[in-house]
Amino acid sequence: MSFKSSKTGKHLLLTGLVVSLGLWATPATSQTTATDSQVTAFVEALRQAAPPQSNNDGMYSAWQVLPGIIPDWTKRCTGQQLTAAQFEADATAARNTVTCIARRELNNQMQARGNNQAAAVRGAACWWMTGKYDGCNSGFQAQYVQKVVNVYQQQVSGSSQR
Repeated sequence: MSFKSSKTGKHLLLTGLVVSLGLWATPATSQTTATDSQVTAFVEALRQAAPPQSNNDGMYSAWQVLPGIIPDWTKRCTGQQLTAAQFEADATAARNTVTCIARRELNNQMQARGNNQAAAVRGAACWWMTGKYDGCNSGFQAQYVQKVVNVYQQQVSGSSQR
């Protein structure tokens, strides 16, 4: 009898552990992530809002990415670590990398801002420029964020009309 109880107890314990892990790994239904069209619109907004490229500004690609973060971002997002020059020369890798990071940050902000799309875009745009989600309330930073928001809204409304 003791063996049967012990076996049943172990089975119940194992079942409980598996169920608990399954619930922990399953995303909560209240979490909202950005749709592909929202991410695409955000990536395009970041591109259009980027300062004009110049050969000596130290930034790379149409999205004006700092060279120091390119190796990490490309490794994380494409599986291949690229130099800034490789990133600049490979428009597909640049777009894929920017899309990957933009998706991550837009999702973070959608969740942090209670699925308020406008606030999420503002926060993610501020992060893109400064590395911080808040504080882009004046000067060039505010102008940049507003431009991202405006282009994003145009992109989203244009894609919904297609």
